[in-house]
Formats: sequence, C-alpha cells, structure tokens
Amino acid sequence: MASSQQPARAHRSEPVLITEAAPSLAEQHNARKRRYVITMAVRCVSLILAAVFYQTLWLAIIFAVLGTVLPWIAVMMANDRPPKKKLDAHRYTAPRPDRILENPTRPGRVIEH
Repeated sequence: MASSQQPARAHRSEPVLITEAAPSLAEQHNARKRRYVITMAVRCVSLILAAVFYQTLWLAIIFAVLGTVLPWIAVMMANDRPPKKKLDAHRYTAPRPDRILENPTRPGRVIEH
C-alpha cells in the first residue's frame, strides 16, 4: 500500500513498549488459579493444625478461624482481576490566548511584498 493510501494513525507522545503490555487473559487466569490453590492448601494445613493442637484451645481456635476464613479470601482473590492501567487520553484542550492565530477583534498583520 502506498504511503498516501495508508490510514492516518493517532499520534502518541510515547511508543507502546512490549513490557508495558498487560498479561494475557489466560496468564491472568492461571495466576488466579495458582493463588486459589495455594490459599486452599494453607486452609487444609490450618485445619489439620487445629485438630493437632486441640488440647491448646487458643491455638486450635486460631487455626480453626483461619481455616474458616480462608475459603472466602481465596474466592475473592481468584475473582479479582488486576487493576486496569490509567490511560492518558488525548483530549482536546483549547489553545492558550497567546497561541491563537486569528482574533476577530484584533486585525492580523498583513505582509505585502
């Protein structure tokens, strides 16, 4: 395609770097699944420790509460996506008064040759 036939592109002040690209949805999903499995494994260990320390009541209660709360935390973490990046939108801003080319109240300079 000739350069005159190419569509116009939006001008960006900085190029997009590949390192700034968001991880793919599959990568995000795998990371959330991994966090969920780790959290649920910690829950299983805490419930086992609650049963092991049944004679030390305060320790058993701590492990039992941890084992009760962790499923809720695991689900919340698994359903949470990373925050979206704040995009710098290129919005129209009115030119400063000293940058305006023509002012209807003040005639412009005419250069004659």
